[in-house]
Amino acid sequence: MNDLHAVDPEIASAIEDEAASQAMTLELNAAANFSTAAVLDVQGSVLAHRTLEGYPGARYHGGHRQADIIEKIAVERAKRLFGADHANVQPHCGTNANLAVYFAALEPGDTILGMALASGGHLSHGHKASFSGKYFRSFSYGVNPETEIIDYDAARDIALRVKPKLVICGASSYPKVIDFRRFREIADEAGACLLADIAHVAGLVAGKVYPSPVPLADFVTFTGYKTLQGSRGGIILCKKTYARKIDSAVFPGIQGSMHLNLMAGKAVTFRLASTDAFKAYAGKVIENARALAAALKDRGYRIVCGGTDTHIVLLDLRSKGLTGVAAQESLENVGITCNKNAIPFDPLGPEVTSGLRLGTGAVTTRGLSVPEMGKLADLIDRVLSKPSSKTEKQMARDQVRDMCRHFPLQFSRP
Repeated sequence: MNDLHAVDPEIASAIEDEAASQAMTLELNAAANFSTAAVLDVQGSVLAHRTLEGYPGARYHGGHRQADIIEKIAVERAKRLFGADHANVQPHCGTNANLAVYFAALEPGDTILGMALASGGHLSHGHKASFSGKYFRSFSYGVNPETEIIDYDAARDIALRVKPKLVICGASSYPKVIDFRRFREIADEAGACLLADIAHVAGLVAGKVYPSPVPLADFVTFTGYKTLQGSRGGIILCKKTYARKIDSAVFPGIQGSMHLNLMAGKAVTFRLASTDAFKAYAGKVIENARALAAALKDRGYRIVCGGTDTHIVLLDLRSKGLTGVAAQESLENVGITCNKNAIPFDPLGPEVTSGLRLGTGAVTTRGLSVPEMGKLADLIDRVLSKPSSKTEKQMARDQVRDMCRHFPLQFSRP
C-alpha cells in the first residue's frame, strides 16, 4: 500500500492493523466471513470509478459497455445458482434490498407481518426504530416460549386477524430451519405476498444444505457476504410477475448510481458458490455449528432452541451469571469476536442482553473443523468461567494465537 501510505498514512496504518487483527483473531460473529482474494481484487478495482444509473441497454450515462456485460453476468449467475425467475444485483445492502421489495409491493401505511426482533428477526422486518416500522403498519410473530421454535399457528392467527399485504420470514439470530412452505400457506390464506429474507443462510441455501424459499416466496432477499463468503451488497430474487416492479423500485425508486465494483464482486461470489468446493464448505459450516453447540452444552451452557440447523449458535448465559455484553467483551480481550444478543423473552435490554450469538462461517473458511470446535468451546468456557482472571485470559489468548497460526487466513490481505 505504498500509494496509500504516501497519501494517508493514518488510514494505511489502520488497515494494516485491521489485517493483523483479523489474522490473529478467531471470528465467531455470525454475520462475518472472509472473502477470497479474487473478490477483494474486484472490489478495489477500476470499476469503482464508473458512475452509472439504469439497467443494461437503458443507462443514463455513457461508457457502460463493460458495465452491461458485468451486470448481465451477475444476474444470470444469481438466477442459475438459486433457480430464480429474475434477479436484481444493484442493492447496496440487504436492508436496501428489503426496502426495494416494500417499495415494489406496498404503499405507505400498508400492513406487514414479520418476525419480532426479540425472537430473532431483523430491524428491517417491521421494528419501530426502522423505516419498516415507521412507514408501514407493522405486526410481529414470535417463538413458542417452551420450544423457542417459531409459533406458526400464532403467526397464522395474527395474519388472519390483521390481513397484512406482505408477510416476511427470515431472521438474523434464529438457529433452526424456517418452514417456508408453512409461511407460503399463511400468506396465501391472508391474501398477502411473501418475502423471505435469507441474508444469513444464503450460502447454506446455495450449498444445498438448507431449504430454499425461492420456489415458494414472491420475493427473496440476501447479501453476498455472511455464509456466501463473498462480496458486500444486497440481491433480490423474485417471480417473473414482479420483475419490472422490483427493477423500478431499486432504480429510480430507492437508489441512484450503482456500485459496479460490488456488482462484479457479486458475480464472482455466485461463480464460486456454484462449485463443489463451496457445497462442501457449506456442509462443514453446519457440522461445525452443531459440534460447537454440543461442546458448549456439555460444558453447562444452555443452547437456545436446543441446537442449530445453521451456522448460528445462540447461548443463554443466565445460568453462568453473565450478561451478553460482559461475555462479548471478555472474549474479545482474548481474540475471539462475537456479539451480545437477545434471547427469546430476554429480561435484559438490547444493550446488555442475556445471550451470546456465535457463528461458524468465518472459522470454517479459515479451515477449522469439528475437532477444533471442542477446543474452541474450551477456550470460550475458560474465559467466561473466570472473566476476571488475568492468568486465564493470557493462557486463552496464547491458545487463540496458536490456533490462528495453525489455521492461517488464506484469502484476506491488507
